[in-house]
Amino acid sequence: MPTLETEVLVVGGGSTGAGVVRDAAMRGFSTVLVERGDLATGTTGRFHGLLHSGGRYAVKDPVAARECVVENAILRRIAADCIEDTGGLFVSTRWDDPAFGDEFLRGCRETGVPVDEVPVAEVLRREPRLDRGITRAFAVPDANLDPWKLVSACTRSASEHAARILPYHRLLGLEVHDGKVVGARVNNELTGEELEIRAELVINASGAWAGQIASLAGCVVTVLPGKGIMIAMNHRLVNTVVNRCKPPSDGDIIVPIRTVSVIGTTDVRVADPDELEVTPGEIDEMLDEGEKLVPGFREARALRVWAGARPLYTPEDVADTREVSRTHTVLDHAKRDGVEGFITITGGKTTTFRLMAEHAVDAACEKLGVVRECRTHEEPLPGSEEERFYWLGARVRAQEPVPNSEEIICECELITRSHLTEALAHGRPTGLDDVRRKVRLAMGPCQGGFCIYRATGVLHEFEHLDYRAANTALLDFLQERWKGVQPILHGDQFRQARLDDWIFQGLLAVEHLPQ
Repeated sequence: MPTLETEVLVVGGGSTGAGVVRDAAMRGFSTVLVERGDLATGTTGRFHGLLHSGGRYAVKDPVAARECVVENAILRRIAADCIEDTGGLFVSTRWDDPAFGDEFLRGCRETGVPVDEVPVAEVLRREPRLDRGITRAFAVPDANLDPWKLVSACTRSASEHAARILPYHRLLGLEVHDGKVVGARVNNELTGEELEIRAELVINASGAWAGQIASLAGCVVTVLPGKGIMIAMNHRLVNTVVNRCKPPSDGDIIVPIRTVSVIGTTDVRVADPDELEVTPGEIDEMLDEGEKLVPGFREARALRVWAGARPLYTPEDVADTREVSRTHTVLDHAKRDGVEGFITITGGKTTTFRLMAEHAVDAACEKLGVVRECRTHEEPLPGSEEERFYWLGARVRAQEPVPNSEEIICECELITRSHLTEALAHGRPTGLDDVRRKVRLAMGPCQGGFCIYRATGVLHEFEHLDYRAANTALLDFLQERWKGVQPILHGDQFRQARLDDWIFQGLLAVEHLPQ
């Protein structure tokens, strides 16, 4: 079996794992990251895209609120290219307790969340689609955050500091000798080859799967996966992040991110983070709650629905996952379980991923007997050196003044041929779904109906795939898109899906393509 040696092995390729591998590599450790699939395909890639101001937790979870306040400001400096500075609002609707506004204001001031009360008339001028019955409104520094861009930038930075990033490497087991974790066995999911990685320290940064990974070393970590569903609407119903001014509950936030609006979210405890069923009742609840913020929400076009699993950590058993703090915990398994060479970082949120990584690598330094300072709060990520926020009109501006100067593959997201070929050249994605995460391919209203067969042709040409591999990539992508579209098929989206079906069956006869 091939063998790889490193000082630090990081398990998990979401925002936390990406933050840990970057921090460890920047501190001079030889570091390897393994992830069973593509990067950011777990919880990080399945949330609503909110960069928290801390306002959501100011009343009930002040520790998490204070962490968000600090990290929000840091990410605006070091990851500006991943952020659109939309601003945020907390609004009291006719269905909310009017007394909560004062409680919210007090909580923000006590936790340091920047907040200003805004006249309702001004809010309705800025966001005319909001319900006219709003009674109070508060402005906070919420924003949207592109999770795939963030994770990609972190791993790119880690690679520049000599880290090795190994997506599609599934952990088969942890090697434990004489009460110490000394490495792991992983399987390359693309080639089938097994690899042994010897490490002085293993950091478990696998989020909602942290309990499963810890069990491979004989340790018990109680992670409660909290299922949350989200629905993307086909355009921006609001241009500001809008929250209901009440204690966190289902369907109380709309996040404008790129060309869509996302409403979320539920919070239901589940047994397995890989088994996240979306029910018709949950979809109806989201649409009903959306009506309370934006009248006519139900008549807007719903593009797709998805679910993610929050990594909620608590040493106690609880009935309601909303009662679990959104802060994070670092577990030294030598002190806790008598197993050396093994650390778990769990809990937290994407907004606080950098802080989580700092604390995990601080613990790693202590375990390895060295003192090395964290610099991730100072050095910007690749692409964010100018500290310039993402602007929604950037791709339109790039097409001016000669809009036909380059072939556009995806009209919804204005993805050109060069965007695709650059994504294919950087990181060598294994399929069209990996390309989607890199450039937002097929994430607009047609969900791939007008563009994905073009993108398959580019993939076939660029990667020199034979027709069987190209056909398989196309069918795999269509199947993956269908999972999120099928549960919300009604109205205009049903008609779009029928048109897409005509295109792929009539033009390509996809069900009969040779593979």
